[in-house]
Amino acid sequence: MIHPWNTALSDPSQILCNAFCAVVPVISTPRTILRAPRVSDFDAWFGIVGSKRALHIGGPSSEAQAWFDFGSNVANWLLLGHGLWTVTTLGDDTLGFVMVDFEPGDAEQELGYFLCEAAEGHGYATEAVRAARDYALNQLQLPSLVSYIAPDNQRSAAVAARIGAVKDGALDGWDIWRHHPKEGK
Repeated sequence: MIHPWNTALSDPSQILCNAFCAVVPVISTPRTILRAPRVSDFDAWFGIVGSKRALHIGGPSSEAQAWFDFGSNVANWLLLGHGLWTVTTLGDDTLGFVMVDFEPGDAEQELGYFLCEAAEGHGYATEAVRAARDYALNQLQLPSLVSYIAPDNQRSAAVAARIGAVKDGALDGWDIWRHHPKEGK
């Protein structure tokens, strides 16, 4: 099977991809860049959601399901005005993903995040998630923002706590961590 992320794009397709990337906000932190996802980022996405690393987010996913979810999260930029960022080092090495999302079943906009195994333990998640939170609450002026975190996902809960989120109940088996606008100002 020829995967679309392993093929060269035609000129018209590349023009559309470049136009999309130009409208997704780029956020820089001291050590990371949050940028528009590219088709070449799918390998890192599947490396996370197709592995045991995805146990806390309903995975692991098949390659087909991962491709569908990747495309859906990217499309949120067009449909909702917010969506998925690829988190990279300043040298464009992929670290993982951060998203401001609203999925079926969500009660509020969600700040979600997951990193590649090699990126864990270096503070990248805290840095990137804080930047996405600040953008969502200060630039987009979303009325609320939560992270839905599996109760046994201590690493994600620790990131939420480090950026000032407060555990605020549960929904359908997920702990709700609430982010407040005043934190990002």
